[in-house]
Parts: sequence; C-alpha cells; structure tokens
Amino acid sequence: MLDVRERLLSTTNSHNSPRSFTFGSVALGVKSKMALHRLFQLSSVLRSAVSLTLRRNIGISAVLFQRAKELDPVQKLFLDKIRDYNSKAKTAGGIVDAGPAYQKNLGEEVIKLQRLYGGGDLNKFPEFKFTEPKFDEGAK
Repeated sequence: MLDVRERLLSTTNSHNSPRSFTFGSVALGVKSKMALHRLFQLSSVLRSAVSLTLRRNIGISAVLFQRAKELDPVQKLFLDKIRDYNSKAKTAGGIVDAGPAYQKNLGEEVIKLQRLYGGGDLNKFPEFKFTEPKFDEGAK
C-alpha cells in the first residue's frame, strides 16, 4: 500500500509532464491531485466530527453512569430538596405553601382576564370555529 502511495506522489517518468504524477501506466494530472487532496480533507473533517460526537456522548454517558457513585454533598442536598418539593406539590395539588393572599391575587387576575377577553373558562383551551368563505363565480 505504501508503494502505491509513493508511486502516486512521485514524478519518476520522464515522458510525462513535470506537473503530472504516475500511477502504473496511468498519468494523473493536477486535477486528480486536487481531487485526492479534497478527499483527504473531507476524511479529516469527518474524523473530527465523529470524534467530537463521541466525546459529547461519552461526557453525557459519564454523568448518567455516575449514579452508582456517591453524590457530592451539595448535589445530594439539591436533589433531596427537589424530591421534597415534588412530594409536597403532589399532596397540595398545586402550588406549595400558597396562602390565602396568593389565592386572592389569582382570583383577581382571572376576573381581569375574563373581563378583558370576554369571559369563558380560562382553564380550557378555546374552541375555534372557522366558516368557509363564499365565493361568487363571476361571468366569464
């Protein structure tokens, strides 16, 4: 394989022009050399893209597989607080530690929105009704 590459890049034949390269009995010109150069550049670009993708995936995988290890104390505290909040939200059925002032403000805002947008149920997605336009055929 190395012999083929050496032949490709050498200019040993004297009957060929100095700007052409020989491969066996076939003379490769400057355009062929440029095509090979582009091919090598493309392969290096693909190689770098694949290595970048693998590095990113390995980085994500390392975080996912780290569950077996013991967590950092700050991370553990953060996750405990999130789990605690999640359990409180499920038992409360909504916002955690929402007092009467929050409920009052929420009610006032709902009334403002109903007045502004013509009433209706704000917890339900609106239903749109589109009518087909009537086209009159003109005399041809």
